[in-house]
Amino acid sequence: MQASPDSTKMECSRSSWKCQAMDLLYWRDLKQTGPVFGSLMLLLFSLTQFSVVSVIAYLALAALSATISFRVYKSVLQAVQKTDEGHPFKSYLDVEVCLSQDQMQTYAEKAQHYINSSLKELRRLFLVQDLVDSLKFAVLMWLLTYVGALFNGLTLLILAVVSMFSVPVVYEKYQTQIDQYLGLVRTHVGSIVAKIQEKIPGAKRKEE
Repeated sequence: MQASPDSTKMECSRSSWKCQAMDLLYWRDLKQTGPVFGSLMLLLFSLTQFSVVSVIAYLALAALSATISFRVYKSVLQAVQKTDEGHPFKSYLDVEVCLSQDQMQTYAEKAQHYINSSLKELRRLFLVQDLVDSLKFAVLMWLLTYVGALFNGLTLLILAVVSMFSVPVVYEKYQTQIDQYLGLVRTHVGSIVAKIQEKIPGAKRKEE
């Protein structure tokens, strides 16, 4: 059964977005990643000084100032040169920016899947379906209380963005060494969990 042209285009566009995102995170093109990373950091640091409403308003005013100035400049230039080049942003105004019904349905299905999976996982953890997993979750929440005391949400977001643009590059460069150490840590943690399962009644997983 052959795929429809629309589905093929959607798959190509999704893979293209993934490739572009990977290229950005791995700094394949410095001229593209640099402005994106700089803009994100500027936006986040602006939010540390101003409210979200103020930052959005300032960004909108800056964008409008640039587009209105360019529009007036091109209009005056056309009037002086007596040319009729039309609207300077016509090529952008003709670009289709609406989401199709198929795209909306696809995104809605994905969101529904993630929400349902998250709710099932949270129910499993809070109702202690598996004692070890619930204990791990409790330890994680306990550690997050210390993280929350040291950093606010915006600071964590800044650290997350910096990590997104640095960790992939570091991992790509030192992948062998990192995988080796991660394997040792995973083995050590696994042995500790196994000992805990043996000592705590009801903590041992059921064999399938």
